[in-house]
Amino acid sequence: MATIYRTDPVQDARWSELLERHPDASVFHTAAWQRTLSLTYGYQAIAFTTSAPDGPLRDGIVFSWIRSWLTGSRFVSVAFADHCQPLVSSERTLSEMLLNVRQYTDAEHARYAECRWIHTHLLSAQELDGFDSSRSYMHHRLDLRPRLEDIFNAFHKSCIQRKIQRAEKESLIYREGSSDEMLRDFYQLLILTRRRHGVPPQPMAWFRNLRDCFGTDFKVRIASKNGRPLASLLTLQFKDRMVYKYGCSDASFHRLGTMPWLFWRAVQDAKASGLAELDLGRSDLTDPGLIAFKDHLGAVSSILTNYRYPRSGKARSSKKTWLSAKLFTHLPAPILRAAGTLFYRHAG
Repeated sequence: MATIYRTDPVQDARWSELLERHPDASVFHTAAWQRTLSLTYGYQAIAFTTSAPDGPLRDGIVFSWIRSWLTGSRFVSVAFADHCQPLVSSERTLSEMLLNVRQYTDAEHARYAECRWIHTHLLSAQELDGFDSSRSYMHHRLDLRPRLEDIFNAFHKSCIQRKIQRAEKESLIYREGSSDEMLRDFYQLLILTRRRHGVPPQPMAWFRNLRDCFGTDFKVRIASKNGRPLASLLTLQFKDRMVYKYGCSDASFHRLGTMPWLFWRAVQDAKASGLAELDLGRSDLTDPGLIAFKDHLGAVSSILTNYRYPRSGKARSSKKTWLSAKLFTHLPAPILRAAGTLFYRHAG
């Protein structure tokens, strides 16, 4: 049985070196993501590894330690991430790490430990002993290696191509960057979108901290007309992959094709930068509209499953979810923002 060590991926310089080498490393593994979580919500990052402190880092699984009086303490790999693969090379190593994670979860009296994996090619029933599937999502990835014209031709003709052409006829103004002004425009659209969906917006501090921690790998894209912002995307970049993380819009202008047009601009930007993939993130299985939109972009889909140890409590009732959604759709913007500041600190 290998000895399992714990390290701080924000302070341990070996962590970034491991991410550069490992093919499964993503933006959600990075010290920048962990630092943003710490600055905004106070979450502590912990990485489990078989590597001793005085040697090179060969492997690791990173977790966010969420301490909450409202939702309970728990370990999540990692908070607010779409996915976070274990960075290991063998079933045996992963099995030993997960055993240690279970023991640590029990020792710290945490409610549960949760892993968010895109695929489980290293896992068997034995390695998953004690971890149960808790929730599944649809995950989409767009291959950027084909020629730009071939990527465009793979878009759905009526749902994507024609809307892009409509947007171009409307002479929309495109802006990209990370200035305070662009963040404010993005955030106003985010409030509209989150209210439409019946959920509070993330605190503005989260996006400022993302920008400050990721630097040039953070970008906001905005489509405007007559000086009015109509839609926006927020993307992050790591190695050869662009990650679409947030999107928001004014629904009264959807007919202008603003969102398909912004995604097309993001694809063009990624191609020009020599990137190989656009990670479109996860979609709730109860949101067929979003899943269809990503399918229409020509992205490849797969099931993403979260696993928990031990099996967590009862799921929230659909009636309670419906009632809270109805409430958020009617709250004034200042109260909605305040609700988001309180809620996300305890969500993870």
